Amino acid sequence: MTEDLSLTAEETLAAEKIFGDRLDLAKRYVQHLATSGIERGLLGPREVPRLWSRHVLNCAVIESVIERDVEVADVGSGAGLPGLCLAIARPDLKLTLIEPLERRCIWLSEVIDDLGLDNVTVMRGRAEQMVDAVNASYVTARAVSALTNLAGLTIPLLHGKGQLIAIKGRSAAEEIDKASKAIRKLGGKETEVLTIGGEFLAEPTTVVRIKVG
Repeated sequence: MTEDLSLTAEETLAAEKIFGDRLDLAKRYVQHLATSGIERGLLGPREVPRLWSRHVLNCAVIESVIERDVEVADVGSGAGLPGLCLAIARPDLKLTLIEPLERRCIWLSEVIDDLGLDNVTVMRGRAEQMVDAVNASYVTARAVSALTNLAGLTIPLLHGKGQLIAIKGRSAAEEIDKASKAIRKLGGKETEVLTIGGEFLAEPTTVVRIKVG
């Protein structure tokens, strides 16, 4: 198993740049993903060889577009992608991981305890149930739903001011076209596609950023 988890030279450079002196914590998190994360069905076993490239680095790199000392809500956290990646890379952030499935919440809590992360809270429920409980400056999401639906789940958590950072694939621009009306209705003022990490990731991360208020 550990052989699959070793970083390539390129990944090592990226991981050092993103995680700095907290790289060992990131490695421990990847170990959790590769063992109990697979055992409990949070990820498929085929993902093990690409946990770093496709999942952890792909998610963690979005820390570069988030301001310092802000509250971030991660919707549909699942295996902590991107929520736990951000919590490890950025101890200055205050993270709320929103996840409806109990077994995933239990796993997230176990990992948080083991890594000693004191900047993360796990909340069990659907995003739309959390509007009164969460007031974030940023909302993040990955592989949750198409933007037409995702906008309505995430933007209300910003309470009129902040940014949605949604990790998306090649269809990002197409999704924006389909969702533009819904985004405007929810208070989205500026929507753009960003490519992050192109200077050190083999496959840069594509995100849709929606600025609200």
